[in-house]
Amino acid sequence: MKRIPYSQPVIIAVSLAVAGGLALAAQDKYTVKVPNGLAFSEFKGYEDWPPIALSHSKELVAVIVGNPIMIDAYRAGIPGNGKPFPDGAKMAKIHWTPKKNEEAPGQPTVPGVLHDVDFMVKDSRRFADSGGWGYGAFKYDAASDAFTPATTADQPPQEHDAKCGFACHTIVQSKDYVFTAYPKR
Repeated sequence: MKRIPYSQPVIIAVSLAVAGGLALAAQDKYTVKVPNGLAFSEFKGYEDWPPIALSHSKELVAVIVGNPIMIDAYRAGIPGNGKPFPDGAKMAKIHWTPKKNEEAPGQPTVPGVLHDVDFMVKDSRRFADSGGWGYGAFKYDAASDAFTPATTADQPPQEHDAKCGFACHTIVQSKDYVFTAYPKR
């Protein structure tokens, strides 16, 4: 009978433990939630929503996307027609740090490293005291490949509830608290 060296089972066991630990350590972003606020899981599938508009500054580039209810509302003329967005309308604003595409003609600015994802959802009952909208902001850490809720130390500051974006959005109350326009296509 052939004997297996004592070190071989130990190496195998340690390797399996490390691999299993890494698999458990990988974050499921859909488990993250703003304390007393929105959960990432409420926006499952946002990665495939159609674009509403683009946004950029020196610090960040972004795409604003909407679920089918949001897109249909925009196409129906909301908020320009004076009507509010319907309950169930959702938007996500995905921010990246900008970088130059050195290979493309003109070296356009394109998304680089993911920075954060912000969410809005219209639910008139749940968010009656914030214009019918709930808000959530989630920072992304590339080193850990993980999201965490934004805090009051972030810009803009985020409180620990779904009304964290309401104060900023009051200046567009006449547009049902939505900054982003849906441009002609």
